Amino acid sequence: SCLQLGLKRFHGVCILGFNSAEWFIADIGAILAGGLAVGIYTTNSPEACHYVADNCSANILVVENHKQLQKILEIQHKLPHLKAIIQYGEELKEKRPNLYSWSEFMDLGKDVPDTQLREIIKSQKPNQCCTLIYTSGTTGQPKGVMLSHDNVVGFLLQLTWTALAAGRFIMLQDAKEKQELVVSYLPLSHIAAQMTDIWSAITFGVQVFFAQPDALKGTLVDTLREVRPTAFLGVPRVWEKIEEKMKSIGAKSSTLRRKVASWAKGVGLQTNLKRMNGHSEVPVNFRVARHLVYKKVRKAIGLDRCTKCYTGAAPITRDTLEFFLSLNIPVLELYGMSESSGPHTISLPHAFRLTSCGKEITGCRTLIHKPDGNGNGEICFSGRHIFMGYLNMEEKTKEAIDGDGWLHSGDLGKHDKDGFLYITGRIKELIITAGGENIPPVPIEDAVKEAVPIISNAMLVGDKAKFLAMLLTLKCNVDVETGAPEDDLTPEAVEYCQRLGSKATKISEIISSKDKAVYAAIQKGISAVNERAVSNAQKVQKWVLLEKDFSLVGGELGPTMKLKRPVVAQKYKDQIAQFYADADTPT
Repeated sequence: SCLQLGLKRFHGVCILGFNSAEWFIADIGAILAGGLAVGIYTTNSPEACHYVADNCSANILVVENHKQLQKILEIQHKLPHLKAIIQYGEELKEKRPNLYSWSEFMDLGKDVPDTQLREIIKSQKPNQCCTLIYTSGTTGQPKGVMLSHDNVVGFLLQLTWTALAAGRFIMLQDAKEKQELVVSYLPLSHIAAQMTDIWSAITFGVQVFFAQPDALKGTLVDTLREVRPTAFLGVPRVWEKIEEKMKSIGAKSSTLRRKVASWAKGVGLQTNLKRMNGHSEVPVNFRVARHLVYKKVRKAIGLDRCTKCYTGAAPITRDTLEFFLSLNIPVLELYGMSESSGPHTISLPHAFRLTSCGKEITGCRTLIHKPDGNGNGEICFSGRHIFMGYLNMEEKTKEAIDGDGWLHSGDLGKHDKDGFLYITGRIKELIITAGGENIPPVPIEDAVKEAVPIISNAMLVGDKAKFLAMLLTLKCNVDVETGAPEDDLTPEAVEYCQRLGSKATKISEIISSKDKAVYAAIQKGISAVNERAVSNAQKVQKWVLLEKDFSLVGGELGPTMKLKRPVVAQKYKDQIAQFYADADTPT
């Protein structure tokens, strides 16, 4: 059908919609027809859609519904290479030239002889580009990461190198031996979902179930309970949401139940930490706890069959990892980037360390570039999984891949004595104070969120300034339709306020009245974090509560819920300026 529409070699087929069978079919069909498969985030504005479609010289655009179609119709006149638009998720509301329904599109291919398709497939080479992953562009315009057949698909969909190396490494089993099941819900325009949901699934015959489009707004756990997947990848925000929900349910149960759960969590954490360090014996109390608590918890969140629970794409706190480990759910970290076709290091059930991203996948190598006295340096990758370069951006490609072929990640990290990799920060995120001290913000932000449970997001500022300050948001309800943060506090946050002696139920109430109890609790938490600070320069001297939590719609979070620091800094520049308006450094 793509060929019938006149898809030219190395021109884009852009797909704009939520995960579905049609998304997979359009993606793989585009590749086999000699085009480039290009995912576009469903949250993109019309302008952002135009940038991607224009950048990859798109011939065909595949959209999910009328809402996404409107974005394309708005920019269609500025896309000289565009030949057709296809809508798959719902019936067309209007007739237009070169606009097709999914069934009309599928019928187009009937007149194209198989020999024509086979010729094109035969002419494709492993080192040619087949997929573009657009980085979400926290700084500047998104960059089109060019991945070759060899990077992701393997020739003629034979066993792929990355999918095979990663799959074998995490011990996915072939469907002939055991049927693996996954839930597809993370954006497919992101490398993580493409590797797990499409390429690994093809390689190992994994059964894929599609979640509801509002999965990240609350329905994901219902889908997990229905599917009971054997492998599950969640970004940190997903694991945090599950943790929050479980804690709020736990808080409402009887005293006896709470005591039993608390005992079981203590046993679970101790046993699993010992296991992590090589002790294999399973104590009797652990077996009892498994029967009384762990099995029930897993069943409640749909992970009773899941032997591989993974997290990646953004930093996760030690607190969350320990919470799940205490319930006998080891959440294992993996690490990589679009430029490395997804995973580079993976933690394994029998080989992991808390807060480490694991060890290199077979065939991948890591270099710590210019390490300091503590062994911290820039993490660099090499291997067959390294991308070809950025589309039409030669200078940016040279910045990423050095003369010796090492891909520079921009992340700071180190290895421990056993070869486990730890990410310690991001070079671009480092705050360099006026005094010249380099401060990674994430550990301080995590510590504040841990110390003050009502806080949803925290962002440290203070680059080139005399002291550090922090922007804080509170946990609030989210509009299920739009995903926009509301003014009402979450039930857990309201409970927390009540325990402090505050009657507040809304963020605006806390901020307008400068709620004494809440403000004192926040200051107390920050002071406790400051007491553990490595130096005075690493202490948080001032903070402000923002009226709205960060969100995807607000633009402060990226598609994998990663904080977009430049966006937040720009949006709240007045509040940040206010921190430093008084010349004196606070004591």
